[in-house]
Amino acid sequence: MKQSVTTQDKRILERAIEHEQSHATNSDEQAPAVALPTTSVATAIDDVQLASPEQRRASMMSHRAAAYLTTSDTLRRARRKLGGVKRLVRKAIIKVFGIWTRFSTSYVQRMGWYPVVKPYVGYGTEEYSRLICRTVYAPRNADPHRPVRGIRAMLEVPAPGECVRLSIDGTKLRTIQLGSIEVFERNNPTRTRTSDYAISDAAGYLDLLAEYPLEPGVHTMTCRVPHRKPVTSELFTIREHCKVGIISDIDDTIMVTQVPTLWKAAYNLLLMSPRKRASVPGMAVMYNKLHHMFPQAPFFYLSTSPWNVESQIRGFINDYGFPDGPLLLRDLDPRPKTFIPSGVTHKLEYVDQLMADFPDMRFILLGDDGQKDPTTYATIASRYPGRVLAIGIRQLSVREASGGMTISVMRGTASTQPMPETDVPVFSGATGVNIMKTMLPYLEQFVEDPDQPASEQPASDQPASN
Repeated sequence: MKQSVTTQDKRILERAIEHEQSHATNSDEQAPAVALPTTSVATAIDDVQLASPEQRRASMMSHRAAAYLTTSDTLRRARRKLGGVKRLVRKAIIKVFGIWTRFSTSYVQRMGWYPVVKPYVGYGTEEYSRLICRTVYAPRNADPHRPVRGIRAMLEVPAPGECVRLSIDGTKLRTIQLGSIEVFERNNPTRTRTSDYAISDAAGYLDLLAEYPLEPGVHTMTCRVPHRKPVTSELFTIREHCKVGIISDIDDTIMVTQVPTLWKAAYNLLLMSPRKRASVPGMAVMYNKLHHMFPQAPFFYLSTSPWNVESQIRGFINDYGFPDGPLLLRDLDPRPKTFIPSGVTHKLEYVDQLMADFPDMRFILLGDDGQKDPTTYATIASRYPGRVLAIGIRQLSVREASGGMTISVMRGTASTQPMPETDVPVFSGATGVNIMKTMLPYLEQFVEDPDQPASEQPASDQPASN
């Protein structure tokens, strides 16, 4: 046993000596060792485990910071590339649009068409009014108010630089302030000018602010261009101390368009007959109950739909018995401004305008979860604390949000937005009846007593459960 152990020890010692000699020979031929930063995750973990708690914490933070800086740099490069692509796309769209406009203008002029003015329903206070109209080329017997299919409306050819004369209730307007479409302009008496006419912009639009005192109620705005008969439109003058107003979306809030599904929305907008548009169930009933509850409250229909289809939407509102009111739509011509505004930007711009025009008014916001209404309305509520009484969100079904796609319906998925996160009471439902069952009882506390003086009206700000 002893001899066996001694022999094994000798063998181990011999192998150790051979290994040491081999290592010494190889080390003489190699370059001196250099300390390198640790790149292996396994090596980094081993080093951290051998360090003190403070060293481990510092090491982990340095690795996270390095990873964050690398990711941030990558994101910045990606954003710059994306921004460059967007600018190229915008320039291409503007160029193509300009080419199409020049070609279509030349074509309709050869056909004998000439400018006609299309006035849109305006609104105002007792001191000034906001008026929007547009000049486009049309045949001799064209009716500017007749609803047409969306594809025809979208192909309207603008008539820029046309002289338009306006009057309210037969009185010609002379003191006006010219604005830019899609841009909020405050009433500024120093910018007003006196003239017998106004000139439309590159897209044919006229965005005017007229200083003209009017009594509250519905008035008649008349627009004239040379060689055409005068065209009239309504003008809603709103009482100065009106306490409540309603801002409503249109698409999938009162009118079924299925905006979340692009091909469905395109078909409904461009190809469907204006007389075949469907109303969201129960919404007309709810809106009329709101109108009965707040008789003086104006209805503002705020939508990302283009001005081209204003006559379609106006006909829909009248056909289904919704309370009348001004439409605040969007311009799709990218040339007169930086570019076509996004839906959220468009709505926030007009809400800023309404908040400034009626500083004593509190608003009820009505929309749907098919687009970005929940997020937009939450932004409005936080931007104007105390100015929003309630938010109503119509919930789209899975079939509506998916366009009826079988796979999406079976999976129960839909491209809808979550409910807004805000301190303002939010009421939701799939139909107008569902929403008004909970919203109207809450709003009753804000109804003014007609027999009680305005100074003694209660101002209830009690929160309600959603």
